[in-house]
Amino acid sequence: MDLQSLRFFRAVAELGSISKAAKELNYAQSNLTSKIQQLEENLETTLFYRHNRGTTLTEKGKVLLSYTDEIFHLLDEVREAMSDNQIPKGPLVIGSMETTAAIRLPALLSKFHREYPAVDLTLKTGPTEQNVKDVLQYELDGAFVAGPVEHPDLTYQTVIEEELVLVTDTLHQPLTSLKDIQNRTILVFRNGCSYRARFEGWLHHEGVIPEKIMEFGTLDGIIGCVSAGLGISLLPLSVVDKYVKEELLIQHSIPKRFGNVKTIFIYRKDKYMSNTLKRFTEMLNLENVMLV
Repeated sequence: MDLQSLRFFRAVAELGSISKAAKELNYAQSNLTSKIQQLEENLETTLFYRHNRGTTLTEKGKVLLSYTDEIFHLLDEVREAMSDNQIPKGPLVIGSMETTAAIRLPALLSKFHREYPAVDLTLKTGPTEQNVKDVLQYELDGAFVAGPVEHPDLTYQTVIEEELVLVTDTLHQPLTSLKDIQNRTILVFRNGCSYRARFEGWLHHEGVIPEKIMEFGTLDGIIGCVSAGLGISLLPLSVVDKYVKEELLIQHSIPKRFGNVKTIFIYRKDKYMSNTLKRFTEMLNLENVMLV
């Protein structure tokens, strides 16, 4: 078994067709077929079901694909380790919740960019669930997510503890009970958002069923629609504070059990920690005061 055979195998597995893989790799289809057959003979198993629509992985094929992904991740780490030096450079891909990216990170990212201009820093926003998945799949070097996150392959450092508040338009009456919002629309990020999970958990605990749930992709969209009276939302106080002071929103306190959440920075335990990521986490520790 050699690396070329594994590359061919992975291409066929991802594209679902030997002909598509051959075209993608610019390789003769007959030669690619031969390589796959040799791999199956060496491993004494069938890796693909062949059919008129292409190929589908067998159970043993799925097992080999998981090992193949690990092998190529390790090779990438070897190259990264060999080229790493004391000057941070190259790509650094960081994930973050939308709210953290909007309020907490601009100063930190700006300082990191000034001090390490050779780093190609990319920030991708998404809900906690997606960010955790992307870190585990090596698609992100690290991510700012809502804690707690417990996974044997991840390590983390606490960044800040957030207070969540319920926000409504300025015409909304003071809340005496969560049942006061029984007939209101709740505005949330898509599934996987920790704030949404907290909100829905609180509603379920109180036996309140909202009239309607509307999903949004951006923080600005939620705040604008809450201000316009379309519905209500649960967001960090740090995010909504300026809108409350400008009298565009009203904030309502919620029980501490549902209102406190930690923002943590996660990354893989087993992945080679480049000098670039080390500098980022070191700056995060030093600049935590900037995030408060």
